[in-house]
Parts: sequence; C-alpha cells; structure tokens
Amino acid sequence: MGKTIVEKVLSEHSGVDAYAGDIVVAEIDAALVQDGTGPLAVQHLQKLGMEKAAKPERTVLFIDHAAPSPRKELSNAHKILRNFAAKTGAILSEVDEGVCHQRMVEDFMNPGEVLIGADSHTCTAGALAVFATGMGSTDVAIGIASGKTWLRVPETFKIYVTGEFKKGVYPKDLMLHFIGMIGADGATYKALEFCGPTINAMDMSGRFTLANMAVEAGAKAGLFNSDETTKGYLEERGRSDKWRPVSADEDALYERVYEIDVSDLEPTISCPHVVDNTKTIKEVEGTKADQVFIGTCTNGRIEDLRVVVQIMAGKSRNPDTRLLICPASKQVYLQAIEEGLLAKLITAGAAIINPGCGACVGVHAGILGDDEVCIATQNRNFQGRMGNPEAFIYLSSPAVAAATAIEGAIADPRKYL
Repeated sequence: MGKTIVEKVLSEHSGVDAYAGDIVVAEIDAALVQDGTGPLAVQHLQKLGMEKAAKPERTVLFIDHAAPSPRKELSNAHKILRNFAAKTGAILSEVDEGVCHQRMVEDFMNPGEVLIGADSHTCTAGALAVFATGMGSTDVAIGIASGKTWLRVPETFKIYVTGEFKKGVYPKDLMLHFIGMIGADGATYKALEFCGPTINAMDMSGRFTLANMAVEAGAKAGLFNSDETTKGYLEERGRSDKWRPVSADEDALYERVYEIDVSDLEPTISCPHVVDNTKTIKEVEGTKADQVFIGTCTNGRIEDLRVVVQIMAGKSRNPDTRLLICPASKQVYLQAIEEGLLAKLITAGAAIINPGCGACVGVHAGILGDDEVCIATQNRNFQGRMGNPEAFIYLSSPAVAAATAIEGAIADPRKYL
C-alpha cells in the first residue's frame, strides 16, 4: 500500500514502516520556541538537569511575540532565552529578525524534514514538504534535549484544488472558505495534504498561508509536494543542495478527499469570534473598521505587501481608520524598503511596525479599545486575541484589508484592481 507524505516522512525519521495510527519515535531535524513558550521549556529542562540542545545549530529561540519588550516581566523572560542560547550554542533570533514561522522557512527548513515547535503555527513549514507541528513547551523541551519525539502518525485528508482564482481572490480566501466548510475542529489531529492543478500553480507565499492555517481546522500538519516551485524557493535562499522531491504515492490511502474548485470563490471573511464563522464579502461589506492590521506569519510576506500597495496606489487610509503594517521578517522588511513599498505605505498613512508578531497576539503594537473593530490578515480572531475581549476581529486577505483601510469599512478589493 502506498503512503501519504506524512507517512513517508515519519517512516524515514523513525526507521519503521509507519502508517496512520502507528506510534513512532522520530528523529527531529529542527526545533523552535518563542518568547511566550520558550522560557517554560528552558525552565523545565533546568528542573530536570537537562539544560542542553542535541542539535544546537538547528534549535532556534525566537524573541518575536513581544519584540521589543513592552514591560519588565517579558524582558526577564527574554533573558532566559538569551542565557540558554549562550550556554548551549542554540541560535537566538533577536527582536529585529521577525516571526519564528517565517524565519524557519526562510533560513532553516528543507523538504522531507521534521520540525517541532512550541507554537501552534509551526505547521507553516509544511509548505516545504516538512512534517512540521506544534507541541506543548514540555514536549518541545524534551525534543530539544534528546533530538527525538514520539508521535502518533496522523491520518490524512486530501485537499484537491482546481480552477483559477478570479481577480481579487487569493489563497487566504481559499483557506478561510475551507475552514468554514469543515469547521474549526473538522480535521482534529489529521494531516491536510494540499494538491491539484491550482496548488501546483501556486507560489510559495500562497502555500505558506494555507499550511499556516491548517491548525485552524484542528489539523496536526498541512503538507505540500516538494516540486519545482519548492526548488526555486530554496535556490533563492542558497539551499538548492537541500532540495529533493517529496510527494505521496498514487495509491496512498486517505481518510477523506475534499475537492474544491476556486473558479467561483469570492473574497471570504472570518467574523468574530471563531475562525470558522466565515462569510463572503457581500455579507459583511460596509462594517465599520477602526483598525486594519496587515502582517503576521499568515500574510506578512513581500507578496502580501505588494498586493496592498497595488490596491492603495495613489490613495490614503480613511482618516477614521488606523493602518498598521508589520513585515514578517527582517528580510521582508528590507526587500519592502528596496522596492519602495514602505515609503508608499507610509505616504498612504500606514504606521510601520518592527518585524515580528506585532498586534496579532495582543501583547503590544496595536491593542484594541472597547467595542473597536479590527480587520486583520492574521490567523485567529478569538475573543481577546488582540488584547481586549471587548473588541471584534475579522480575518481577511491583504487585499480586503487594504480596501478596508481606504474606505474605513470592510470593502471588496476587486473594485481597486
């Protein structure tokens, strides 16, 4: 019987012929923690007398959720990560370098590898045919120290996508549509395998967006074939020697198969306070927005900023709506400067935030006031997510967010393209 991508990767890393439902002990290629979860992991290792990293060159500690720190308690948490890196030789990603998930795909991960992270959106790297999954701080701590982890091999849902996106419709709309269709717990502890002609034609930025939000349907991982697009991405980053083809067998067994034609897909919005509360743009158009936030590990890449600039060309934000732009990494930030994107956005009335998570997690850099509405390109809109349980968060593509910034209310981007 053939194997899915996740079965192939975990078989290779465990040394057994693994299939869905099997329990395996797998070798880890890389591990990450961030400043919200990392201190807990380090403190756990200290209590166990295991303050070490089996693979320090691929253990990455990120200061990204509160970068720079907004208060002393978080500054002290940052010190724990800095001290652990100095002691073990693990890599420290400082306050200027960006979001963990974006940096992991930019600089560290390669097809066929295993990544564990103390952050639920670690699954982003699945776009590179990596088995990448989030775990609790304790599990990741033991993985860092031992270089191994135990896993139940997940069953796989095949997501076969056809058709061509209409103007103004993007992979983010596809993912919100799918989550609305399947539900926030519809793929609990499953692997989502994205394939089909539409996926084959999709750039890496779009693939990262889909993989990033796999966990919003409850999935353990979201994976893609490693193909020529993957190869090109790695070549651009000086890792061409790390590319290899990875794909499922033709006779792989899937628990479910979903077929989606994007030809008639509309811009899609996730409404408060759960991600699967999705509506088309026509159903929410005109909803007043106090703040627009564009960035995060979901849609903070250079391709996203280009779309925003394209829509806002020659226009300014509505005077009653704040516009916050947060590049996902230093690399994205510098490229946006070189292309003149940030200058255009600043001229349009945007405030540019240091690369990192920004307002997404509700620690700083854009916390909402009571009864305020924010439309954001992030991956979660839970009550209180952006720092205030009395506020309301809508999720959208960067295109919808840009149109909303212009009009001061949720707007259809297609009129601006």
